[in-house]
Amino acid sequence: MAALPQAADFLEESQTLYAAIAPLSDADLRQPTQFKGWTIDDVLVHLHFWNKAADLSTTDEAAFTALMGQLMGSLQSGGLRAFENAQIPERGTELRDLWIAHARDMAARWADMDPRRRLPWAGPSMSARSSITARQMETWAHGFEVFDALGLRRQETDRIQNIVVLGVNTFGWSHKVHGLPVPDTLPSLRLTAPSGALWIFGDDAGAITGPAVDFAAVVTQTRALADTALRVEGEIARTWMENAQCFAGPPETPPAPGTRTVAG
Repeated sequence: MAALPQAADFLEESQTLYAAIAPLSDADLRQPTQFKGWTIDDVLVHLHFWNKAADLSTTDEAAFTALMGQLMGSLQSGGLRAFENAQIPERGTELRDLWIAHARDMAARWADMDPRRRLPWAGPSMSARSSITARQMETWAHGFEVFDALGLRRQETDRIQNIVVLGVNTFGWSHKVHGLPVPDTLPSLRLTAPSGALWIFGDDAGAITGPAVDFAAVVTQTRALADTALRVEGEIARTWMENAQCFAGPPETPPAPGTRTVAG
C-alpha cells in the first residue's frame, strides 16, 4: 500500500478533469466559466502553477522560498493572477497536456512520501498529506466550474472524503478568516457519501445532514448553500455554512444562489 494514498486521489481528480477537457480545442479552452469570468485556460494556469509550487516545496526549499517571495512582491503590483500568468506562459492544448503530464508524474512520486513530512508553504508549513489533499481540493473545486461550463455532471466517488475532512478541519478557520468568534463545539454532521456510506462528524451544536458532495461544494464555495440539498439546523451550523471557506487567503464570499449551475 502506498504511504500517501491521497496522491492517488489527487491523480484520479486530475484524470477526471482531463477526461472532460481532452476533446477541447484551443478556442474551446478560452471559453469563460461562472467563476469570476475565468476561462478554462485560466483554471489550468492556476492549477498548474500551484501543483508545480507544491512539488517544488519537496525538492528545493530555497527555490520555493524565493518563488513565494516573488509572489508576495507581485501582490503589491500586478497581483496574483498576473504572477501566475507570467510563470505559466503556455495556453490551450499545450498547457492542458503539460498540466496533466506533471500531475501524473507528481502523483507517482508523492505516493511513497512520508505523510507526516513537513513542507514549506505560502503560509504555515503543512504535512505532505495536507499538501496533496489541498491539491486535490483545488482540482475538484476549480474543476466544478469547468464541468458547469461544459454542461457536464462529474461522476463523484468516495475520494471526496478527503475534501469533506478538510472542510471539517477548517471549521475554526472559516470563522477566524471572516472575523467571527470560533464556537467551542462542532455541529453534528451526517453526510451521505457517493457510495451510500454515512460519514459522521462533530457534536450536538446543531446539525448538518445531506449529501457529502454538497457539503464539499459549500466549504469550497462552488455552490451556494441554498442550491444544495443540505439541511442545516441551529445557529452555529447555519453561521458556519454561510461562511465556510476551506482554503487559505483573504475572506471570500460564497456564490449567490443560482449563479453557479450546470450550463444548458
